[in-house]
Amino acid sequence: MSDKVAIYPGTFDPLTFGHLDILERACILFDKIILAIAYNSKKSPLFTATERVAIAEAEVKKIQIPNVEVMSFNTLLVDFAKTQKVKIIIRGIRAVSDFEYEFQMAYINKKLFSELETIFLPASEKSHFISATLVKEVAKLGGNLNGLVSENVAKQIKNKFN
Repeated sequence: MSDKVAIYPGTFDPLTFGHLDILERACILFDKIILAIAYNSKKSPLFTATERVAIAEAEVKKIQIPNVEVMSFNTLLVDFAKTQKVKIIIRGIRAVSDFEYEFQMAYINKKLFSELETIFLPASEKSHFISATLVKEVAKLGGNLNGLVSENVAKQIKNKFN
């Protein structure tokens, strides 16, 4: 029987405890997860794609999740999925507003690659309010990032704003 592999895509700018919560829970469901870091030209990221990959690799290693591979991509998600021979996408949902956007994306992805399925995982109670945008705003204003990101990620964010 072949391994069940899924892609957990995102900008991950920065990688938050919310992202890691979804990742850890997805790892229970699948044999392997590809944490796929998007370049996303529509956004102005705080960290480069290379920095985000390095941060993600360090965080995955630190929490000891063995079945995760961190990769970056600068194509359509469906094209990346095809090149990786993966037919399952994992998306985290915090609120109804997330669901509406993610549902539209799942529909478009399915139109572009009919074999692709999207699985939605609701955020855990402990992380349902965490967003990368919120983390950056708190950091920019000098706020405390405890409980939002790891100590290592917080340090790297603060270095960007200093």
